[in-house]
Order: sequence, then structure tokens, then C-alpha cells
Amino acid sequence: MKKIISWALYDWANSAFATTVMAGFFPVFFKQYWSTGREVTVSTFHLGAANSIASIAIALLAPVLGAIADKGSSKKKFLLFFAVMGIVMSGSLYFVEKGRWELAILLYVIATIGFSGGNIFYDSLLITVAPEKKMDFVSALGFSFGYLGGGLLFALNVIMTLMPQRFGLVDAAQAVRVSFLSVALWWALFSIPIFLFVDEPVSRTDIKGHAAITEGFRQFMTSLHKIRRLRIVLLFLIGYWLYIDGVDTIIRMAVDYGLSLGFSSESLLTALLITQFVGFPAAIAFGKIGERLGPKTGIFIALSVYLGVTVWAYFMNKQSEFYILAIVVGLVQGGVQSLSRSLYARIIPPQQAAEFFGFYNLLGKFAAVIGPMLMGWISLLGGDPRYSILSVSLLFICGGAVLYFVDEKEGHRLAVELDNARSKTARSRI
Repeated sequence: MKKIISWALYDWANSAFATTVMAGFFPVFFKQYWSTGREVTVSTFHLGAANSIASIAIALLAPVLGAIADKGSSKKKFLLFFAVMGIVMSGSLYFVEKGRWELAILLYVIATIGFSGGNIFYDSLLITVAPEKKMDFVSALGFSFGYLGGGLLFALNVIMTLMPQRFGLVDAAQAVRVSFLSVALWWALFSIPIFLFVDEPVSRTDIKGHAAITEGFRQFMTSLHKIRRLRIVLLFLIGYWLYIDGVDTIIRMAVDYGLSLGFSSESLLTALLITQFVGFPAAIAFGKIGERLGPKTGIFIALSVYLGVTVWAYFMNKQSEFYILAIVVGLVQGGVQSLSRSLYARIIPPQQAAEFFGFYNLLGKFAAVIGPMLMGWISLLGGDPRYSILSVSLLFICGGAVLYFVDEKEGHRLAVELDNARSKTARSRI
């Protein structure tokens, strides 16, 4: 049990970056402090570009890192490398002076790469701490630890900004800067158990250097070839990529949008905190919806809500409306992610699930590429931030339209046939 808790605590540790930095304080400080004096549409463009660049970078690295994680015996070393990268860059945001938006963007992009790159090796260590029958439970435990740990530190950071004098701080700006340091310390402290108590088995197929690059892209092309033969899987992945990009864009750009409308940063951060704590129980509730109505129907419900959110946000004028939208997003955010994973599991070959989920996770690394850049460009060209949030609705509409043609039963049948054909081929070689 010590290994399991130690593994899950890393999710508790690095989720502080996702909540306090990525979704919360960085968008606020970037617009109000580092981009002071600039048009809100320009700062939105810069933030959107930064998120897109970070996502593209980690997506390009993912095949190589995934191959190292699958074949190598240096998972913890690479996890340490990326964790230190994220920790140092997050803490370094404390020292960025007012108006230095370029440096802030650079540190943020590198920190995001550290966060995402580390997760590849963190996920790969799951099989070393959990037996097959307990894997779902242990995976869910890490997920819940992440919600709770990230939410607790974020709550403390929000209180610090609302009442800085209570913490011996001069003002809210200093409180935000200290929050970046707190993320680095939190991430570093709670990462220690995974390096001390989680063992890593030695691999007989350890690969390094150019071999890792070759193996990574070989695996990628093999998986892509198989997916092209399964039309239903390919359709799902296209639809998933579109709508999950919209979901991740809302997560990363919502606070920036609220600031562009003139809402106070305190209200926006409080709303984000509400989303964080509503999301966990709502994800469980959506699991029940999936059981009763099917995962595809549940996803359509969530996408309809997201579409309504983007339209409502276009007409939004009051801060109280942002609170309501935060609750609504929290109700569907975890649900659309969990039901997408369960629907995908139903239409892929059961005996090749690990390989197909590797491609699924790789595709997820490309999320938040189109949306943030789209919001940035629309805001800059249109001169009105309201158009930018409305543009995200295109991702939900297009993703839902492609998902409509995904036949779960046909997909399952074709997946089983591919598994059976593979088994026959294997037996014929014996």
C-alpha cells in the first residue's frame, strides 16, 4: 500500500501546477501584471499561442518519450528530469518583473512541457505499483488525489490573494508571486515518496538515444496503420480530438476571457475553485449516466452543455453569471473525459488495448492546440474578446458531428474480428 500511496501522491504534487498556475494565476498575472499596458486582445493572443506551442512541443516529444517509457528502465530518471524542469520554471515565475511578458511566456511553456512530459513516465509506473485487478482503483486514487491536492493548495493561494495582509504580504500581486513559489515547493515535497518508495523493474529491452527515436515512431506508425483499418475507431479519434481540444481550451483560457470582459480576478479565481471541487463528484455521477444511457449519449449531453456555455459566455455581462457557468462546467468537465475513455475502450480490440490507449493518450497531448490559437487570433482580428469564446463552439459542433457517425456496436464487432484474426495468425505461426 505504501507504493500505491507514494505513486498517487505525485498526482497530488503536480496538480498544483495545473490548478494554481495553468488554469488560475498565470492567466490573471499575465494579463494584469506582465502584459500591463497592452490591449486585452493582444495578451489573449500571446497566452493562446503559448498554450498551443507547449501542447505541440510535448505532442512531438510524446512518441519518443512513450517508447522510452515502454522499453526502457529509466522511467524514474526521466520523471525526475521533467519534474525538476516544471518545478524550477514554476518557482522562477516569482522573479519575473512587471511588463516582462516574453520571459513569463518562456518559463510557462517550459514548465508546461515539464508537467506534461513527466506525466508520461508517471503513468507508465502504474503497472509497477498496481496488480492488474487493482489497476482501475489505483488509477482512480491518483485522479482523486490530484483533484484534492491541487484544490487544497489553490484554495490556500486564493485566500492569500484575497487577504494578503493576514499572511504578512504587501498586496495581492505579492501573494500571486508567492503562490508560484508555493507550487514549486508543493510539487517538490510531495514528489519525494515516488522516488523513494516506488521500485522500477529492470527492462531487458532498454533503449536509448537514436534507438528510442526509431522505436517511438515505429510504434506510432504501427498503431496508425491499425487504426486506419478500423473506421469507427478513426472516426471517434477525430471527433474526440476536436471536442477535447475545446474542453481543454475552456480550462486554460476561461480566466483570461473573464479578465478581458473586465471581471475582477478575485471573482474569477473563486469561480475556478468552485469548478475544481464540483468536478470530482460530478464525474462519478456522469459514470452513472453512462451506465443508464450509454457513454455516447452521455458525451452528447456534456457537449450540448459546453456549447450552451460558450453561447452564454458570449452574452455574459455580470460576474454572477461567471459563477453559474463555473458550476455548469464543473458538472460536465470530468464526465466528458471519463465517458470518452470508456466509449473508446468499447470499440478497440480488447487484446491490444494497451497499444490503442497509447495512441489515445498521444492524441490527447495534441489537445489545446487549435482552441487557444483560435481564441487568440479571433480576439486579435475581431477586436472583441466575445468573438473568441464563441469560436470555441465550432470545436464542440464539429467534434459532436463526427461522433454522431460512431457506431458503438459495429466498432465493437470489428474490433473483436481484428483480435480474432490476429490470434489465428499467431496460432498458424506456431
